Order: sequence, then C-alpha cells, then structure tokens
Amino acid sequence: MRNSFAIRFAATLAGVGIAAAALTALLVNVAFGKRFDGYIDAQRQLRQDQLVIGLADSFRRYGGWNLEDLERVSPVLLADGGTLRLEASDGTVIWQAEDSPLGESMTRVHREMMGTGPLGIEKELLIVGPDGAVVGRAITRLPEAGLLPQDVAFRSAVNRLLFAGGVAAALAALALGAFLSSRATAPARALTRAARALAAGDRSVRIGLESRDEFGQMARAFDMMADTIEEEDQLRRGFAADIAHEVRTPIAILRSQVEALQDGVLESTPEALESLHEEILRLSRLIADLETVASARGAWFSLERTDLELRSALEEAVREFAGPYDAAGVVLTADLEDVEVWADPTRLHQIAANLLSNALKFTPADGMVRLTCGAEGPWAVIRVSDTGQGIPADELPRIFDRFFRGRDVRAGGSGIGLSVVGDLVRAHGGHIRASSEPACGTLFSVYLPRTSSGAGEFFTESLHAGSMLPSVEVPPETPAGSPQPA
Repeated sequence: MRNSFAIRFAATLAGVGIAAAALTALLVNVAFGKRFDGYIDAQRQLRQDQLVIGLADSFRRYGGWNLEDLERVSPVLLADGGTLRLEASDGTVIWQAEDSPLGESMTRVHREMMGTGPLGIEKELLIVGPDGAVVGRAITRLPEAGLLPQDVAFRSAVNRLLFAGGVAAALAALALGAFLSSRATAPARALTRAARALAAGDRSVRIGLESRDEFGQMARAFDMMADTIEEEDQLRRGFAADIAHEVRTPIAILRSQVEALQDGVLESTPEALESLHEEILRLSRLIADLETVASARGAWFSLERTDLELRSALEEAVREFAGPYDAAGVVLTADLEDVEVWADPTRLHQIAANLLSNALKFTPADGMVRLTCGAEGPWAVIRVSDTGQGIPADELPRIFDRFFRGRDVRAGGSGIGLSVVGDLVRAHGGHIRASSEPACGTLFSVYLPRTSSGAGEFFTESLHAGSMLPSVEVPPETPAGSPQPA
C-alpha cells in the first residue's frame, strides 16, 4: 500500500492542507499577538491618562494640593494595585501612597483582588494646572501589561482556539485528500482492472470514460487498443480458418487419389500423376503466398528505404512480365515519368509485380493493361488499369481482404496478392485506391511519398492506429474507364 499512488496523492494533499492550516494558525497568532499588545498599551496609556486627570482635577478643585482629597481619591486611582508618588516641580515629595495610613494595605488588597503580576518600571507623568503650568509630577508604577490574569486567560483561550482550528483543518485535509485522491485515481484503477481483464482474455472490456483530461485520453487510447486487439483476434481466427479451408481441398484430392492408386481403383497413368503434381504445385503456391503475407507483415518494421527512381523500378517489372503477357495475348503498355520515391526497392518491385500479375489474371486475350507513374504534389502515383471484366460494386470494399475471391472469378490464385499490396503500400506510409465498373475494367492507384519527409506522419499514425489492413477508397470523381493507348 505504501507504493500506492492514491495514498501518496492523499498524503500530499493532506500535507499541503496541514501545512496551510499550521501556517495560517501561526500567522493569525502573530497578528493577534501584535494587536493584543497594542490593545494592552492603549489600556495602559488610558490608565495613565485617568491618573493624570484625577490628580489635576483634585488640584483644580482645591486650588492646590489637598492631602485629604488625595487620600480620598487614591483608592480609586490605584484600584489596579499600582503605586503613586506626587512631587512638586522642584522634586519635593508632596504625597505618596506608601505614607498613607491605608496605602500599603490598600495596595496589597487591590493586587490580591486583581491578581496582578509584577509592577512595571516607574513612569513620570506631568500634572498641568488650570493655567497650563506644570504643578507637579506623578511618579507611578503600574502592573506589567499583559500579565493580568484576565489577559493571560484571554490569550490562552485564543491559542487553544487556534490549535483546535488547526487540528480540525488537518483532519478535514486528511478526509478531503482521501476523497479527492479516490476520485482522481478512479480512472487509473478502472484502467488497471480493464488491463488485467484484457490480459486474462476478456476482449470485450472497455473503460468508456468521456472526460477530456489526461485520464480520459488514456482511457480512449486503451479502448482503441482493445478494439484493435479484438479485431486482430478475429483476423487471426479468420486467417487460421482461411488457411484450413485453402489447404483442405488439395489435401483431400491428394488423399483420395493416392488411396485410389493404393486400392487399384486408379492406374498410375501419366494423367493421374499429372493431377497429383498439380495439387502439389497448388499447395506449394499456397505456402509461398503465406510466406509472402508474413513477409509483408514484417515489412512494417523491416523496410530498408532509400531514395530511388520509380521509373527504373517499374521498367524492370515490365521487362519481367513481358513474356507472360505475350503468352496470354494481353498488351502491356507503360507511360512512365521520372519521379523519385522514398521506398524499399524490393518491396516496391513486389507491389508492381503483384498489381501486374493481378491485372494479367483478369484481363482476357486481346485485352490491354496500362502502367503509368508520375508526380502529384508530395506523392508519386503508380496506376495500373486493365480492360478486364471489372469488379462488382458490392465486392470492391473486400478486394484487399486475405483470401477473398469474387463469386464470378475463375482465375487461379489464393486471394492474397492484393492483400500483400495493401500491406506494403501502407507500410511505406502511402495509400491505395481502387475503382472499377463491371465490363469496363479496373483501375488501381498507388500513392507513395516522394521524399523521406512525406511519410513520417502518416506512417506513425498508421502504427498508432494498430491497423494492418489497407484502406480502400473509391473516389466518385475517378471513373474506372478503359485504358487507352498512349
């Protein structure tokens, strides 16, 4: 638990709250102490002013100093237990409380009743007569400010209140920190549970958090990853089923014919051996196609790109297919421009070869296939068009699926070639478009980055998306059309 982020987060919030509460209590205490000391000083000054006013009033009433009147007013003036000595201007002592018959006992009783502490230093206060002249000096010692029991009790009560408030604020900070950390880390806990469930095999788990903060972005990224994993699982199962389906037929034929030869039902004639040989070749082609698919998938991480001339690479493919096209009676034309691409030469040749091979399969004798290349903005575009039977609109979105073959297709093949082309094109950071109309032919357009700067962003987004399947775009403004002679 000590490694729990929620606990560390709650402790951090609580620590900040406690520190803030302690700092606030300290500042309030300091500010209150200064205000309280100012209040005590004001009270002491007020007490001194009252003492001066009382003595001056006694002098005014009797036109001079009257000892009997001083004896009478002194208990009131010294009610807080202070001392008083009245001197003339020349320093002669006129009257002092200690010489009064009740002075010492009165002072003691007052100090006991008031509970005052030690007396402060002597203060000399001037007594001014009615005419404004100084008629005497009052030498007094008043109790030390702030040490009266009521003052001490008041200050202690304030300190206890501040301490209680600090403790309450600390507890509130702990509770609030625990609550906020629980709320803040709830998406992380949900993500952890979902990740564990996903690792345990539950592909349906999703977080579904719609917030726009970092946790929401992380949750959406996880959901996208889970969607991709689920899709890849479906593709993997479909891939295994496709392989089983493709392998089952030639093996069944081989088994039945071999068993017929063993039982003597069939004779070992050249025709029978030729049939067995054709099935073996079919299995060999299927294995080669599967190796091609694996190689194309690995190309996402093993491309060896370089800047190369697209024209020379395509001319090599045209020379390679010249013989098969002549044998099939199909015209192959090329209109190639000089354009530089950033690509893997081997994979680029594989793209061109698969497109030309696919066009040859679906173009009848006396038909035409045209290969062109050129530059369009940041892209180098390869186009392969044919005058074949075309692709029905409902099948066009699936032509890049593995092992897909149309319902009216009679040509041989495993349905892997275009899937490999799509994978390799996207591995280069490009994209492929297909448009077709039945009986009017098909047009494939491959877009590859012309320089190394054009592919980085698209390639990175493709990897982040986690999709290994090529996208098929059918632009309405691009009709299939039949290729025309240059």
